[in-house]
Amino acid sequence: MGGSSCFHVDGMMLLKQLEVILERDTLINEIGFVHPSQLATLDRSPDATHYDETAFWNKDHKLAISTEILPHLYRAVMHEYMNVKKRLEGLIKQSIGKYSLESPTFGSDLDHLLESEILKHTMALLILNSDFGSAWNSRKMVIVRKVQLSLLMDELRLCTLILSYSPKSQCTWSHRRWVIEIIGEKFQIMHEIVGQDSELVKQIAEKSKMNYRAWSHLCWLIPYMKRTQVIDELNKSKKWSELHTADNCCFHFRRRLLFKMLEDISAWEDDESCINQKTEIYFLWKEELGWNESLIRRYIGREALWLHRRFLSQCYINYFTIDQETRNSNGEDFHGGHSTLDDFLDKELELLLHSLDVTDNEFEDTQVQAQHATAYIIWISKQVPPHTHEKLQSRLQEMDLKPIMIKLCADKPHLCVSPLLQ
Repeated sequence: MGGSSCFHVDGMMLLKQLEVILERDTLINEIGFVHPSQLATLDRSPDATHYDETAFWNKDHKLAISTEILPHLYRAVMHEYMNVKKRLEGLIKQSIGKYSLESPTFGSDLDHLLESEILKHTMALLILNSDFGSAWNSRKMVIVRKVQLSLLMDELRLCTLILSYSPKSQCTWSHRRWVIEIIGEKFQIMHEIVGQDSELVKQIAEKSKMNYRAWSHLCWLIPYMKRTQVIDELNKSKKWSELHTADNCCFHFRRRLLFKMLEDISAWEDDESCINQKTEIYFLWKEELGWNESLIRRYIGREALWLHRRFLSQCYINYFTIDQETRNSNGEDFHGGHSTLDDFLDKELELLLHSLDVTDNEFEDTQVQAQHATAYIIWISKQVPPHTHEKLQSRLQEMDLKPIMIKLCADKPHLCVSPLLQ
């Protein structure tokens, strides 16, 4: 019993020290949980008089916490949080019959000290356990009553801090979106928020490969983006995609950006300025197709690149291609924002021919590339009208590509039965 009490007292003392550190250094941007032996090797901080150097280290806005104290620290902060939460909920129940939760009178009656205690303890608790949903909900309960931009920005900073060492914390990403929704409703700074979160996701993606949650967060922000921001994000993510061709997450983000531009087309009137914008998107799409093809030729066997091309091709066929007959009937004056389906398929067959040309190579990637190309052409044959499908089939026959495609599909029965190969 005596040992347990001692640990409890030590935990409370450590909690107070941690909360003092967090209060004194509000610009902490990195946290690490390190072995005590590693902690001892760090340079001594001038602020070390405020905490136990065997438990914490804080310098240059960096915080290290000894793994040895984590159980005691966690028990202490849980104890404090549950006590304050119980008191706050009790006070709310007492007042619920008198005032609405959002009324100023209710706010003045509520013990503001309890609110600050909730924020203080949940910050320490979430640093130790970022997926503790009740703690995030307690912070929401306090924030929603006094919506202030400074408080909301503090929440974003806390989320950024936690994501720096726990980049796949679903609760943290969810809370960040909740905060951004409030900012979008109350304040006119979404342009800055979008730019800030775009940089955050790129930084996290560099450290945490194929982080679906981070990229999904950026996709969630797309409806808040203006057209200029969408184009800017396409340009900024291009280089990142080139350096991470196996990461489908970034290509998915680009698809969402491109699709938003297509969705906006339907909202435009058919005046001259809107036609010009549609033409601009057409050339943007052609540029994306050309860029994607260059990556496919350079990086052999990357499935993410072929998946991206499927999206680009399907949208291109649906939005930007016409039949040869339509082009002939419109003559030379036909609008430049379209091309014929036959011209498009000719280019895709050239890419297929290039990809199949490496099948004699013994390296596995080249074999995979040929299989991806074959699957892609079979897929694209299902996206075109029946009469075009027949033309495509005859072209493959003329190019004598069917035998090699059938050979490549030998271990893929769902491709072998394609009418294109019959």
